[in-house]
This record gives sequence, structure tokens and C-alpha cells, in this order.
Amino acid sequence: ALGELAGFLTGWMYWYFWTIVVALEAVAGANLIAYWFPDSTPWLCTLILTIIFTLINLLSVRSWGESEFWFASIKVVTIIVLLILGGAYILGFWPSGGGFANLTAHGGFAPNGITPILAGAVAATAFYFGAELVTVAAAESAEPARAVARAAQSVISRVLFFYVGSIFVVVCIVPWNDADKMTQPYVSVFTQLGLPAAANVMNVVILTALLSALNSGVFGSSRILMALARRGDAPAFLAHVNSRGVPVAAILGSSAFAYVAVVMSYLSPDKVFAFLVSSYGTVAVFVYLLIALSQLVLRRRLERESPERLQFRMWAFPWLTWVAIVGMLSILTAMAFIVEQRVPLLFGVVSLLMFLLAYWLRKKISSR
Repeated sequence: ALGELAGFLTGWMYWYFWTIVVALEAVAGANLIAYWFPDSTPWLCTLILTIIFTLINLLSVRSWGESEFWFASIKVVTIIVLLILGGAYILGFWPSGGGFANLTAHGGFAPNGITPILAGAVAATAFYFGAELVTVAAAESAEPARAVARAAQSVISRVLFFYVGSIFVVVCIVPWNDADKMTQPYVSVFTQLGLPAAANVMNVVILTALLSALNSGVFGSSRILMALARRGDAPAFLAHVNSRGVPVAAILGSSAFAYVAVVMSYLSPDKVFAFLVSSYGTVAVFVYLLIALSQLVLRRRLERESPERLQFRMWAFPWLTWVAIVGMLSILTAMAFIVEQRVPLLFGVVSLLMFLLAYWLRKKISSR
């Protein structure tokens, strides 16, 4: 849609994001395991987790989907319980509960203005990055067009219901300015409800969420690496798949970078790993921005040249796409003015420049 350079940048930035997620979630998962086993060796736990999910992805797409199903089920059941019990508490059907006072108490709604909201939007962009992965997986199904459409619609409704709904319950029950309680908001909700063992239960749920992200990271990074190879933007051998449709070389190649990032998290946590973690969220915004811009071009091209191929039409086109583009540009602009977000923005730009340099080198080598 936007040319060879945009395709190269989007693919490699997407791959970069997911490989960092693999390392980040493996390290975080090891730290959570240490909650129950304080004598465990963190780097060994991190290595074991990374190897396990590399092997799961090497088996088949089905094995990835099955593991994701069970991880997601644990999260969904927990959030449903939180929504039901939290809703009962808010509506006054729970002892000592009731009301929406916390939405306007403690200084009123948005007492510190728009800046903290924008700062939160920056973080949320990286957290929600990956919702598109369900369409990547659906493309490998028996009926891709139908599966992608159904998957995209379900993701939107589930994000609104489960994530926005659970956040609404949290801010109704837990005061937003209680820093201690807000470090573990879901645990704080269950504790407020007087439920025992809340911390242990939520640690299990959080661990499954981390492992789900790790699993998705291996899947997403390998598929985009395979696509890059098919376009000639990565070594050709990475495009090969085995008899089960698994891109073994792409999975191992992506995992290798993730292993290096994991090693850096212990050898150079304040420099190399800090750079990787600080840059990946900004890179995610760059990728989504390019996706939105390409959708504008491709939608109009398909409507003009082959409308029968448009089996899934985004509604409110092109206005909703422009709203998304303006929103992402607003986030990038806000990062320049928010002190704690300037370093992530700078590192993200540096990463972009590194990929531009890689593209220039690729063109120079191929022209010989």
C-alpha cells in the first residue's frame, strides 16, 4: 500500500516488538514463580519458560491455539468473577459495599488534567498491542476470510466487556489515589470484598497472562519473520514450513533473539535491556500508525479494482480510521511533553532510525 520501505519497516518493527515481549514476559514470569519458590534461580526459570514455549510453537499451530485457549480461559473466568462480585458490591448487594462515589471523590474526575490520561494511553497502547494477533492466527484457518472477520469483531466486544468493564469495577471500588492498593488493583478488589487468598489466586492469574503473552510473542514474531522472508526482506530459508505448516526456522530465529534479550536482562539490565524495554512501546505505535495509513490506501484500491475481495469491511470508513490515526499521533506528540515518556520516545525513534539504516544497507547490497 505505502511502498517497499513501509513494508520493510512495519514487518521488522512488528518482529522486534514481539521478540522483546518474549524476553520481558519470561523475566516477569520467573519473578512471579520466585513468589512461591524464593530459592529458585531467576535466570534458569526464565530460560526454561522460553524453551517450553518455543517447543509448544514448534509442535503445530493447533498446539499454540490450545495453550492460548486454556490461558485465556483462566483469565476470562477470573474477570467474570470479578465483574459479578464487584458489580454486586457496587450495587449494594454486598456487606459494607455500594455506590459510585470513588468515580468523583478524591479531587473529582480527572483532577490532574489531561496529561496523566495521555500518559496512561501511551502505556495502554503497548498493553493492547497484540489484539491483531488473532487475525494472524485466523489467516491460517480453514476459512480465513470468515475467521478473520469473526475474530476481529469478537476481540472488539471482548476488550470492551472484559477489560474496560473490569477497570470500571476497579476504579469504583478502589480509590484511584491509593498508591499501595493500585499497584495490585485486582488483588485490592478481592481483598476489599473480604475474600481470602486473593494475592495467591491473582498471582496465578497474572502468571497465566504473562505466559499467554510469551506464547503469543513466539507465534507473532515467527509469522512476521516468515512473511518478511517471503517478501525478500529476510533470508529465504526462514520462509520454509514443515509438513505440519510450522515455520521451524522462523521460530528458532526469533527465539534466538529473545534468548539474547533474556541474557541482556541479567548482564546489562540498566543499558541494553533498558533500551529494548523502553523502545518497544513506541515502536508498537509506529506499527499501528502504518497499518492504519495502509488501510486507507488498500480499502480505496479494493473498492475501485476488485470490490468482491472486500469480505470484511470496517465500519465508519474512512472517518474512524482517521480518528485512530489522529489518536496515535496525539499519543506520540504527548510523549514529547511528558517527562517520563521522553526517553521511550527517543529510544523508539532511535530504533526506527536503525531499521531505516538496515533498509538502506539491504538496498545497497542487493543493487550490487
